[in-house]
Amino acid sequence: MTYKDVRGNIYIVQNGKELLRHSNGYADISNKIPNTFDTRFACASMSKTFVAVGILQLIERGELRFDDKLGSILDMDLGNIDENVTVAQLLTHTSGVPDYDDETCDDAAGLWADYPNYKIRKNMDLFMISKSKPMIYPKGERFQYNNTGYVLLAMIIEKITDMDFDVYLKKNVFDVCGMDSTGYFETDRLPERCATGYLYGSDNVDYRSNIYSVAAKGTGDGGAYVTVSDIVSFWKGLLEYKLLSKETVEAMFTKQSGDGDDPEEGYYGYGVWIIDNPKGKDYVYMQGIDPGVCTISEYNPNNGMISVILSNYSDNVWEAMRKIRGEYYAL
Repeated sequence: MTYKDVRGNIYIVQNGKELLRHSNGYADISNKIPNTFDTRFACASMSKTFVAVGILQLIERGELRFDDKLGSILDMDLGNIDENVTVAQLLTHTSGVPDYDDETCDDAAGLWADYPNYKIRKNMDLFMISKSKPMIYPKGERFQYNNTGYVLLAMIIEKITDMDFDVYLKKNVFDVCGMDSTGYFETDRLPERCATGYLYGSDNVDYRSNIYSVAAKGTGDGGAYVTVSDIVSFWKGLLEYKLLSKETVEAMFTKQSGDGDDPEEGYYGYGVWIIDNPKGKDYVYMQGIDPGVCTISEYNPNNGMISVILSNYSDNVWEAMRKIRGEYYAL
């Protein structure tokens, strides 16, 4: 496979100069509607980065602190969740809170059999699935990627701002960056230009849409719809300090957790992944995967390059990203 075999969109820019703009595959197979540069793709957990920025903004404004405890912020029954878990631990996936998604089923059928996906439209819907489960490990003990942690962060945004988290993000992140096509849309009433996510059988011929495999609307752990150009605009908003101060962006891009045992996955900062680069500055990336969704976007501070790959077919965007590094990073 070459990176151009990815069914979806690829966009690469360097210091404002466009290096590659590529579209492949169908946004709607049945009606033969192709993916175009303006197609909106579900981006799964890539949108955790948006939530992290929202939390960091509240910290910069003095409305929240890294060491604030969950129980002191959310005045509600937390079930089995340790009320002493901190904001920093939620941000860095070191909280140990029970994760609603055990990721035992590729198409999430096991999860939605008990909790119909069409009912999942608010952060509280996922929280209610999580609260009765036991803590995974004592808070702060180690790094373990956790979806519920970011659901709780979105709930913190809602509590402090008295706004739905997606409304807050639109006003304070998307609009600031000019991300006019980005939003958290309900799958049963999508706006124009949204790609359908597809799942293929083992023969790679038989397919079905992912409508029964993902939440009806994105929450704090993921699910925003984006375009490749909007993701580039988001990176620019960070790098030009429109969203956060230089000091906070640098902390966001600094290794905060993880052990780097998997060199390709790397470490975790605040809402972003970090790949160790002994020959220069570390690579920073965000990624997401859901049934019928695979996304990755990476910033290379050594050459000012931003790469975005969005697939609505669960294509291997990580393999494609490796090939892009090999071809473009020497430029």
